[in-house]
Amino acid sequence: MVFKNLKFRINEFKEMDSKDRNRLIKETLINNSLLIFMLIAIIYIQIQRPQFLSRESIINIVSLSASAMPLALGVAGAIILTGTDLSAGRIVGLTACISASLLQAVDYSNKMFPDLPAIPIIVVFLLVIALGALIGFVNGFCVSKFSLHPFIVTLATQLMVYGVILMYLMNGDNNGQSISGLSSGFTELIKGSLFRIGGTPVPNYVLMAIVLTAVMWVVWNKTSFGKNMFAVGSNPEAANVSGVNVALTITLVFTLAGALYAFSGFIEAARIGSNSANTGLNYELDAIAACVIGGVSFVGGIGKIRGVVLGVVLLKLIFVGLNFLSVSVNMIYIIKGLIILVACAIDMRKYLVRK
Repeated sequence: MVFKNLKFRINEFKEMDSKDRNRLIKETLINNSLLIFMLIAIIYIQIQRPQFLSRESIINIVSLSASAMPLALGVAGAIILTGTDLSAGRIVGLTACISASLLQAVDYSNKMFPDLPAIPIIVVFLLVIALGALIGFVNGFCVSKFSLHPFIVTLATQLMVYGVILMYLMNGDNNGQSISGLSSGFTELIKGSLFRIGGTPVPNYVLMAIVLTAVMWVVWNKTSFGKNMFAVGSNPEAANVSGVNVALTITLVFTLAGALYAFSGFIEAARIGSNSANTGLNYELDAIAACVIGGVSFVGGIGKIRGVVLGVVLLKLIFVGLNFLSVSVNMIYIIKGLIILVACAIDMRKYLVRK
């Protein structure tokens, strides 16, 4: 089917007159200019630093992409609804701190709750997933019930969740310090490896991210929930007339997003190993950038799982490459902002051309 469509497009291109053909080439280059630029940048980095795409580096990039994937998938749902979610990073931080505090080694000297017995990992996982989903539900309920813009709602939630993190870190014997000393079972579950590629271990959380991405593909493409999400994002009035419960759909999208952020937080707790109030800071910016690079449109109703995956991987490739070139962290923030700005400008241009 893919080859038939490609052959049809090629034949259609050949039948165009030179003017239409040139216009199509120009539009294609403009619409994909950011991707083209990023690919050129990757090639340049590889030429300057041949070790950039070594086996170890690639596995590192894949691992970084896997840790960011659940977060990006959650933010993508909010963007498809023509919104965004500024609370994502702080939800990651809160769930990471809670996971770390409850899964510290029993014999760790600076344990946050000294008298707390060992808690099964699955219990902590379900607890933080439920907490993330609850915060997401609050976001979705406020957006759908009170017709508030997601930007305002999630900005408020971001601030409140950050306050909760600061208060939580003052509990027990922690006194605001970073939470470390995690149990070996927890770190082995997340950072351990079931297999190696060329002698380099692949962390378990990479497999978790792959399974989660596959599940989200099914949810987006094969369920009525996914169809309703895209319908509401495209045109909420038309979706309502068609029998879609718009308010429920919006609430469920944000609830699912909150659960995905918590999944990221659970992974981050073990991946980082030392969790503080800064865990999750600005994570939502990377997720938003990855989504818009991958073609998830802020005009609503447009986005694919493969686009989110591509966006996350490309973004990590660029940032790892910039580190290889010894670019300062300050400049990376500027580049990150430029990527978001250019990607959104291209997205809006596509929308105006279609309109």
